[in-house]
Amino acid sequence: MVAVPAPPTPPTNRRLAAMLRRIRRHLEGSELPVVTLIAETERDPFKVLVSTILSARTKDEATAGATRRLFEAASTPEEIGALPLEELERLIFPAGFYRTKAKNLKLAMTVLRERFGGEVPWTVEELVELPGVGRKTANLVVTEGFRRPGICVDTHVHRITNLWGYVDTKTPLETEMALRAKLPRSQWIGLNKTLVSFGQKLCLPVSPWCSRCPVEEWCPRLGVGRSR
Repeated sequence: MVAVPAPPTPPTNRRLAAMLRRIRRHLEGSELPVVTLIAETERDPFKVLVSTILSARTKDEATAGATRRLFEAASTPEEIGALPLEELERLIFPAGFYRTKAKNLKLAMTVLRERFGGEVPWTVEELVELPGVGRKTANLVVTEGFRRPGICVDTHVHRITNLWGYVDTKTPLETEMALRAKLPRSQWIGLNKTLVSFGQKLCLPVSPWCSRCPVEEWCPRLGVGRSR
């Protein structure tokens, strides 16, 4: 009788680090998420903040276009804050919820000037004081804009770390707190960038490409139904 191999178990910290390294090598040369691209080319926390606000529930192509048009017209808190609301809406359309984002951007520019002297703060606790900035956005600004440790949990990070069994959580906030307690700080900065690309290209929410996955042998595939 042929023995059936046991399914992979949830990864230890050491195994998780190896999985992330293997995924990065596999995706090397792939197009970067737009916020990461802006962070690496501009090296400006303010531009990272604005592009991150615009990126929520918006495809990368639309975020890139909205960010480019906005910064061509205005590139400082004072300039963006001075734009008429209708003009700001026009510049960032078709970013998702562009009317709400335009209002939040104008309010955020006022808070930046009055509360922080026009400088982008580098802590999550201060960043979430800005209108339109939640913990996901704040952590992404911390990691991409300032290269400081933070854990940005979007839908990909939440889904994949649960699929691997590394955490067992119901919400992105629970996932962030569980990862902060468990994941070594050396892995914090690159986690979102790696898993966003991985989740967009291979580990899809529906019918993931398990046959092409560089870490398939280590993946418990918790909750995965149909795959390719």
